[in-house]
Amino acid sequence: MMNKLIVGRFVPKDSFVHRMDARAKVLLSIAYIFIIFEVTNWLGYLIMGLFTIAVTSLTKVSLKTYIQGIKPLIWLITFTVFIQMFFAPSGHVLWNYWIFKVTDIGLLNAVYVLVRFILIIMMSTVLTLTTSPLAIADALEYLMKPLLKIKFPVYEVSLMLSIALRFVPTLMDETERIMNAQRARGVDFANGGIIKRVKALVPILIPLFTNAMKRAIELGDAMEARGYQIDKPRSRYRILVWHRRDTMACLVFGLLLIILIIIKHFI
Repeated sequence: MMNKLIVGRFVPKDSFVHRMDARAKVLLSIAYIFIIFEVTNWLGYLIMGLFTIAVTSLTKVSLKTYIQGIKPLIWLITFTVFIQMFFAPSGHVLWNYWIFKVTDIGLLNAVYVLVRFILIIMMSTVLTLTTSPLAIADALEYLMKPLLKIKFPVYEVSLMLSIALRFVPTLMDETERIMNAQRARGVDFANGGIIKRVKALVPILIPLFTNAMKRAIELGDAMEARGYQIDKPRSRYRILVWHRRDTMACLVFGLLLIILIIIKHFI
């Protein structure tokens, strides 16, 4: 399962989305999340779904990769959907047993939550698959620069984000290797009660924590050897450049927003 997590994984391709400026992709991804929570009808979700499918097809990354991004979160999605389904406070009751109650409004909200989760995960996956972690960190640093006026540690936060995005796939791969090594020694992670499964995680967490600390120390030493200092100005090897395609993408997204507003208020 660990090697199926694609958070932070960058897949180099020569596509329209890959060539977009990282700042545009970050801004549009954030706006997408806010907008999807404003959609309240089937037509709006249908349009958002078609838009998401069109964007994923422009990345030239296989649909299987996006499905792999959804699989690790399937239990969280299922739990949230069931909460919406069985504990809706209002609506016509369709089924009732003990404290559980299914209403038409609760069932509709559960479907909406399911669609929202899937679309948000897919769009977030588009961002991470088409943008390198360093480019995402640079974009966030650029977008957060106005916060420097209130003494917000923009550069430190962007550094932490870049390191986190870079090492999430590394730690997942390391976890998978440790689990395979423990399985070869006879450790069973799939069977037994919950206490037995928790105990089986100890041989994973200890070496994983040790390796993570070792990597952190090595990274700190490497940064010091290269003269990195937080309070000093930094030059950049990769310069973010806004192109015409980024403006086109923003205009298309603006058109999508106008269509969704018309559907919400007039249809």
